[in-house]
Amino acid sequence: MSSGTLNPPSQQALPAPSADGEMSHRQIVEALVGILAALFVGMVSSTIVSNALPTIIGDLNASQRAYTWVVTASLLAMTATTPIWGKLSDLYNKKFLLQLAIVIFVIGSSAAGLSQNVGELIGFRVIQGVGMGGITALAQTVIGAMIPPRQRGRYNGYLGSVMALATVSGPLIGGVIVDSALGWRWCFYVCVPLAVIALGLIQRTLHLDHNPRKASIDWAGATLIAFSVSAVLIWVSFAGDDFAWMSWQTGAFLTAALVALVAAVGVERRVKEPVVPPAIISRRTTLLSVVASMAVGIAMFGGSVFLGQYFQVARGYSPTQAGLLTMPLMLGVMGSSILVGRQIVATGYYKRFIVGGVASMVVGFALLATIDHRTSLVLIAVYMVLVGAGVGASMQNLVLAVQNTVDSTEIGTASGVIAFFRTLGGAVGVSVLGTILASHVGDLIANGLAQVGISGTGAASGVSTLDLKSLPAPVAEVVRASYGDGMARIFLVAAVVGVVGLIATLFIQEVALRKTVSMKTEGEVEATAVDATGGNPATDSAPARA
Repeated sequence: MSSGTLNPPSQQALPAPSADGEMSHRQIVEALVGILAALFVGMVSSTIVSNALPTIIGDLNASQRAYTWVVTASLLAMTATTPIWGKLSDLYNKKFLLQLAIVIFVIGSSAAGLSQNVGELIGFRVIQGVGMGGITALAQTVIGAMIPPRQRGRYNGYLGSVMALATVSGPLIGGVIVDSALGWRWCFYVCVPLAVIALGLIQRTLHLDHNPRKASIDWAGATLIAFSVSAVLIWVSFAGDDFAWMSWQTGAFLTAALVALVAAVGVERRVKEPVVPPAIISRRTTLLSVVASMAVGIAMFGGSVFLGQYFQVARGYSPTQAGLLTMPLMLGVMGSSILVGRQIVATGYYKRFIVGGVASMVVGFALLATIDHRTSLVLIAVYMVLVGAGVGASMQNLVLAVQNTVDSTEIGTASGVIAFFRTLGGAVGVSVLGTILASHVGDLIANGLAQVGISGTGAASGVSTLDLKSLPAPVAEVVRASYGDGMARIFLVAAVVGVVGLIATLFIQEVALRKTVSMKTEGEVEATAVDATGGNPATDSAPARA
């Protein structure tokens, strides 16, 4: 191993790839067990707290804003670090980086379970989010490095199934834990043994060739991007409560975010190894996939977070029951990802499924925008299936579309870019939707209290906590009805955002999926050379369909 690289000791006991550098089906399946186990752990950590959050926030005596930030903190950390993990995977050993991400995740999860106040919990969720960002980005990167795009749809079905299973089981496991004698802290502890098992499986089964090269990490660009995103999220969280939307504080936050973004673009254009390469972002397929991925991110994170809150706060169900009631959303993801993956392998094309998926997601959110605190649970289940089916058909295949336009040497960066913007959409979505919900519900609570003869400001300020058991019965009923009726607005916003993503997918230029991992092994050396001067090898070397 050359000095300065992140390569673990060689593993002669593992079977080497074939002479052409590609792994056999058996080797892929064996390696996928560990990779998908790691991805399961990362996804469970995101969803396991969704049904536990009302209990956690109530126990720590925090507010709706803290509720949002417990989720946003980990998503922000995922967003900021995902492109860095992706870039590192193109430079250093992918297997070691995936293991490192798991270790960081274990540390953050263990610390989060020990939190004594909501500030500590949010801080440790940031550490957890750094590990989650690495797991999410590197799992897709490693799969992309092992499997040719044409066959990747088949394995993406497994990937989507595991993500759906994690999303299904996460809220349910979290609900069972909260309702048991273990308490909410075990929502974080339970991820630790699962992560350790995943670590061992990856050590035994994953074997990738790696040719280390000298390179530098664009820390300046990464810092500027993280600062810009953080400034926007912090502004959204505090505007409307601590200061007016139209105020000098708003101007300061947005100016700082804009300046940091402009500086980041300048840095990315100049450095040798940019975190978010302009050459990749400027490609038509990547740019449009970025827009669509942000919309899907809002669906994936916002849907699970706020639906869990709806069932518990607005409908009065226990965390376990809320987990069961959100299963239609996750079953939609699972069924859609498997069926669509098989169809993509059979046809070699993906655009029709992405467009149909995002359209289904938009329709599902539009229907959820009609619910209130008395809507039939059967209708809500149907709406959730539509949203879930849309996410399952589009989420992984947007990554596939981008991976198909780059060579294996850029697949980590390309995957990291899409994962970055998807988690960015999730972080911004949860933060914005949470702010809209808090403001709207606050107005509804004040009006509801006035109607039952309880005057306004003082009473309303006393129901900022989600611990409804501590409230008088008439007040608790007003809060429940307000949350149930207020949820419709955030789903309407999600539907509007989804329309933007749908328009983006319509203009994606479809390229037939190649049958090899590397472009060069498919006779695309000339096209790759053109790409180095600004061309697009994918669109120059394979039949394209608008």
